[in-house]
Amino acid sequence: MSNASHISPANNKITAVGGFRWTICALLFFATTINYLDRSVISFLKSTLTTDKGWDDADYANVEIAFKFAYAVGLLFVGRIIDKLGTKVGYALATGLWSLSAMCHAFTSTVFGFGVARSALGITEAGNFPAAIKTVAEWFPKKERAFATAIFNSGAGIGAIVAPLSVPFINAAWGWKATFIITGAIGFIWLIFWFLLYEVPERHKKLSAEERAYINSDEASAQSTVAAEEGTAQRKFSWFKLLGFRQTWAFAIGKLLTDPIWWFYLFWLPDFLKSQYKMGDIEVALPVAVVYLMATVGGIWGGWLPMSLINKGWANFKARKTSMLIFAFLVLPIMFAQVAGSVNMWLAVVIIGIAASAHQAWSANIFTTVSDMFPKKATGSVTGIGGMAGALGGILLSALVQKNMFVYYRSINKIEVAYYIMFAVCGGAYLLAWVIMHFLVPKMTPAKLD
Repeated sequence: MSNASHISPANNKITAVGGFRWTICALLFFATTINYLDRSVISFLKSTLTTDKGWDDADYANVEIAFKFAYAVGLLFVGRIIDKLGTKVGYALATGLWSLSAMCHAFTSTVFGFGVARSALGITEAGNFPAAIKTVAEWFPKKERAFATAIFNSGAGIGAIVAPLSVPFINAAWGWKATFIITGAIGFIWLIFWFLLYEVPERHKKLSAEERAYINSDEASAQSTVAAEEGTAQRKFSWFKLLGFRQTWAFAIGKLLTDPIWWFYLFWLPDFLKSQYKMGDIEVALPVAVVYLMATVGGIWGGWLPMSLINKGWANFKARKTSMLIFAFLVLPIMFAQVAGSVNMWLAVVIIGIAASAHQAWSANIFTTVSDMFPKKATGSVTGIGGMAGALGGILLSALVQKNMFVYYRSINKIEVAYYIMFAVCGGAYLLAWVIMHFLVPKMTPAKLD
């Protein structure tokens, strides 16, 4: 992974290129890990807040909706801001502000106060994926982008693993306020490494000429790429223009239908295990960690699969769409998770883990469709549009389904019915998304912005 081969057009010889781009990918991985750790903390404090503050499922859902709504609003602007400021400044600004927002949870104790803190976290955390996708587009040739995206996106799973293995213990030792402060402060450590190591490829002093040429191998030449970027850097592509392309709608609808499923895992999986199997805060840590460990491995495999197919001679779009169809089918068994769990709890955990793995594999590829179909100068904005659609999908799922449904079925002591319904929704979402995307962009033809 640290090295690659590149055919030099001058002498037609294969020359080794450096692997500094994977150092940049590692930075994206750790940023995404921190991002998901900060947003996951509250799901492991739900029972504590229910006991100490008298919250019910509706209160928790309202706080969750506040985060998702703010996340969606943030994505209205953050992609454009990052396209304008550039990845170095834009990513640093987003990380610093979301880390501060995470720490501010410790200074409130009401549902309204948590709603404000979660809103601040949602707006600022919206910067992670547009900045990361833009960075991948700048630092990797197309054939490596799905794999690089899968690696940094696996940070979502690692963050979700770190949360159950740390939050319950920090909470038990020092309380929920200290938990928010300690986990939130980690982002400031990342900022140190970001400023020490990051610069765009054209200006990076540690990047070899061979690796720079390899990164730009999709273009006619590195010189023409820089000239094109400089010549169009000030050109604005409004949302109205971007929304005029089927490519934008394919990405946005795919996110709208599938992002809410990951939100469901993230905010409700601990509650499912506690409600269904009467587990405590500490007991739930291991099965949740197993689910997200599986998701991490599956996500990396999801990035490797299309790259392997492309290396075998498949067209980019065929490799991408075939892989995504495989991932969509792998989610279907989650419909039977509770049936399997009635035999043994770990069977349910494994089935949910497979579905989470398939989601992360899907996610790595759907993100990569943006850089497949749009030029670098527009990737941040289009990623923001799709991310906003995903967050809106999460809001609708929480407000129209989870909030009322979970409160009702828990009130009649049949919470398992609510989870049967949710797992059925999870199972069908990806196939529906794949079919819609297929009809909108059968061959994922690049959008012609100019």
